[in-house]
Amino acid sequence: MSGKLYIMRHGRTDWNDRHKLQGQTEIPLNEEGRKMAAAAAEEYKDVHFDVAFCSPLIRAVETAEILLKGRGIPIICDDRLKEVRFGIYEGIENSFDIPDCPVNVFFFEPQNYNDPPEGAESIDELMERTGEFLKEKVEPELEAGKDVLIVGHGAMNSAIITRVKNREKSEFWKDGIENCKLMRLR
Repeated sequence: MSGKLYIMRHGRTDWNDRHKLQGQTEIPLNEEGRKMAAAAAEEYKDVHFDVAFCSPLIRAVETAEILLKGRGIPIICDDRLKEVRFGIYEGIENSFDIPDCPVNVFFFEPQNYNDPPEGAESIDELMERTGEFLKEKVEPELEAGKDVLIVGHGAMNSAIITRVKNREKSEFWKDGIENCKLMRLR
C-alpha cells in the first residue's frame, strides 16, 4: 500500500508583493499570506495527512501551522526543504528588469543554471538535496501507507515536482507554484 503525496507553497509575503528574491532570507507571511493560509485550511480541511514536512523558514512554518491548526498532525522541519539560495542576489527587487542578471537564467532556462552567482546554489545542488530528502524521509512514509504533505517554496517545490514526475530540468517551472494551493503529486 502506498500513501499520497501533497505539496504546498507558503502564503504571500511583503517580498513576494515587491518581486524581491527571498531565497533563504527569513521573511514572515504578511496579512494577505496569513489569510491565504487560513482559507487553505478551510478549503483542504477534509484532505487527510498523517505527517507534514516543512521548510524551517518562517514563511513556510507559519503557513503549515495555520493550515494544520487543531488537526494534531506533526510538522517536521528539515533544512533540505529551504528555498534555493540566491547568494548575493537575495533581496534584489525586479530581477527580470535587470539586463544580464545571472539569476534570471534560473527562471527562464533552468537547465542552463549551472554556474550560479556568488553564494548561490545551482539547480543541481537544489535537486540533489531535495532528492535526498525524498528518498530518506518521504518514500518510507509513503511505502508505509501514510499521506504526506510538504510545505515549502516556489523553487524548492518545483525541484520536488520535477523529481517526482521524472521531468527534465527544462520543465522545472512547468506546473507553476501558486501560494497556498495544494497539489497532489501521487
